[in-house]
Amino acid sequence: MAGHSKWANIKHKKEKTDAQKGKLFTKLGREIAVAVKEGGSNPETNPRLRDAIAKAKAANMPSENIMRTIKKAAGELETVNYEEVIYEGYGPNGVAIIVEALTDNRNRTASDIRHIFERHGGNLGAAGCVAWMFDRKGLLVIEKNENIDEEELMMQALEAGAEDISDEGDVFEIITAPSDFSDVREHLEKAGYSFVTAEIAMIPQNYVEVNEEASNKVMNLIEKLEDHDDVQNVFTNLKME
Repeated sequence: MAGHSKWANIKHKKEKTDAQKGKLFTKLGREIAVAVKEGGSNPETNPRLRDAIAKAKAANMPSENIMRTIKKAAGELETVNYEEVIYEGYGPNGVAIIVEALTDNRNRTASDIRHIFERHGGNLGAAGCVAWMFDRKGLLVIEKNENIDEEELMMQALEAGAEDISDEGDVFEIITAPSDFSDVREHLEKAGYSFVTAEIAMIPQNYVEVNEEASNKVMNLIEKLEDHDDVQNVFTNLKME
């Protein structure tokens, strides 16, 4: 797979949230709770919950935290009323941004997100204004080590239904269709692989390169969006290294 590393555009979030595990785990817990509400507390019969658990594990969320969150969500289904909302807009220099949120108050969150965009040199757009620039894909990232044979990994991934696999220096990136994400992830887990990222992501079809000053402004906007309690994910077509 030629082109820009997808991991480069995810890694900055991991580096940032390593120092903010509490907030990250709260957001992952909310994602797990919504999955439980949608399909029940048994990951064997709830694919969305399985994927949410895998994402939490990739972020090093302790297993006891995950199980506690599932049990709590299962016991409080009547009080859990989060709604999934997607916002689209532009950052400085026309960089495209997609924001995925889980909220119990759509009006409050929309107002907050609009304010963050406007305060940091961007603008919130209408639904669909930038989504066409992205593809929704499963993204699995495996850190390289001496025990991983690239050909064996490639064979396992493609056999499981992956669309593509690429060597990106210190990691391998595996891309799947969203519908195949769980099968590929579970197949590779059973084969003994672990992930530094395992999630459904909005991957840009093309990346925008801007100067350092503009890039810093965009990154500042992205960080402010990610800091919002209701925001689960932020995706951008800004080229990062």
